[in-house]
Amino acid sequence: MGKQRVLSGVQPTGNLHLGNYLGAIRNWVEGQSQYENYFCVVDLHAITAPHNPATLAADTYTIAALYLACGIDLNHSSIFIQSHISAHSELTWLFNCITPINWLEDMIQFKEKAVRQGENVNTGLLDYPVLMAADILLYQADRVPVGEDQKQHLELTRDIANRFNHLFCTPEQPVLKMPEPLIRKEAARVMSLTDGTRKMSKSDPSELSRINLLDPPDAITKKIKRCKTDLVRGLTFDDPDRPECRNLLTLYMVLSGKTKEEVAAECQDMGWGQFKPLLTETMIATLQPIQEKYKEVMDDRSYLESVLREGRQKAEAIANDTLLKVKAAMGYSMPL
Repeated sequence: MGKQRVLSGVQPTGNLHLGNYLGAIRNWVEGQSQYENYFCVVDLHAITAPHNPATLAADTYTIAALYLACGIDLNHSSIFIQSHISAHSELTWLFNCITPINWLEDMIQFKEKAVRQGENVNTGLLDYPVLMAADILLYQADRVPVGEDQKQHLELTRDIANRFNHLFCTPEQPVLKMPEPLIRKEAARVMSLTDGTRKMSKSDPSELSRINLLDPPDAITKKIKRCKTDLVRGLTFDDPDRPECRNLLTLYMVLSGKTKEEVAAECQDMGWGQFKPLLTETMIATLQPIQEKYKEVMDDRSYLESVLREGRQKAEAIANDTLLKVKAAMGYSMPL
């Protein structure tokens, strides 16, 4: 048997931050040799909220370059841009026509984002879980890396696959493979620098809330100096009333490669004035090789384009094969 196939992606909305890297991309990199990987930049998802047309293409290439800079290995992985493969949009329409609307209205993220966007709620915001299902099922993915906030989307994907196979296939010959979640318990949950109870997010209006992968050393220093702390001396992971303390210690633990016990012993008697420079130094040292590789990739545009072209060709062959099988099962005539 060949390797299992993995599919995942990130939106090109703003710069990737430490939460994206430690919670997702670093895990992709560490496990990529075990799987056949397809990593896409999901630019179709990026327009469910108001976006800047002037920067969308540049942001898309930035994310692709950061994939490479973070260590995605082309011997094990393919990188492509979602909108460059039209099968994503076509399969979404076909799935729309078999997906009950109440399934989408019950999605927790839709309810939360609808509150935030107010009058700007569009059909895409309601429907993007169907697009996500199409992304996954097009590639007959065996595994999909998901965090806690994405579990419901994968459940919907499985529901859509089940419904399609039930309506148009036989139990002996299903068209769509049932994807399983790929959950790594060690994935870091990185919280905001301005509020230790909320996840670090690209959508947070404050740049001080996150460390971007491309932040220069002076910006990192400024953000760590200004990040929210408390007045208690001595640092601990285990006080539920000190979420910022737990978050910053966790960042230091993950970036330094030390164990929780080692960090707890090292920092138990520290004040913030002693700890913040230590965290800053560790963070800068971690991001420096990523930033250097990113600059190398971006300085060679022809190389980046060749990576994306080859990735598209590999991904498109799989996607189009799945799309044709879906259309045939639904009774469509085949192209002449």
